[in-house]
Amino acid sequence: MTIEVSFELEEPDLEYFREHIRSACEEVEGLGETEIIEKADALLSQITGSEVPEFVRERFQRLRILIGMLADAEWALEDEDRQNVLDALAYFANPHDLIPDGVPVLGFIDDAIMVELVSQGLKHEIEAYNDFCAYRASEAARNREGSLETYLAARRRALHTRMRRRRTSTRKRVGRSARTRLRLF
Repeated sequence: MTIEVSFELEEPDLEYFREHIRSACEEVEGLGETEIIEKADALLSQITGSEVPEFVRERFQRLRILIGMLADAEWALEDEDRQNVLDALAYFANPHDLIPDGVPVLGFIDDAIMVELVSQGLKHEIEAYNDFCAYRASEAARNREGSLETYLAARRRALHTRMRRRRTSTRKRVGRSARTRLRLF
């Protein structure tokens, strides 16, 4: 049996979650990039070894992508873009959750909501990185003559430019959405 649950978060609700992200950033301010990534990765490991609903596992695959964006030397995010991803991961590096992770079934719901929110906020970055990974895999499979690094560098520059252009365009067009619909199941 499957039950589907969906709900809408209004602007005050979203601001509540944004405030928790800001607080998490402040609490982990002294941590370096490596420590933030390690703590977020530890949360992923905790979920891997736990009985959690499938929707939580699906959301946490996106968290794995964010970690990959930072760890992937060929992707080479520039400072501002890198900091945006680190800020998103800060919540997951912070041990103070809205709902303690040890609470059966519900413990990771707040984390799943946060993954959904940061994924929406970094949508263009995630799309560009996924495109880069697909391109890298296809180019490596083709075994083209010439330097794969040259092809990847050109593709990376194009995707970084596209990512920033889309992010700017979205912000101008939409601004802050008054309502965001999250579908968790």
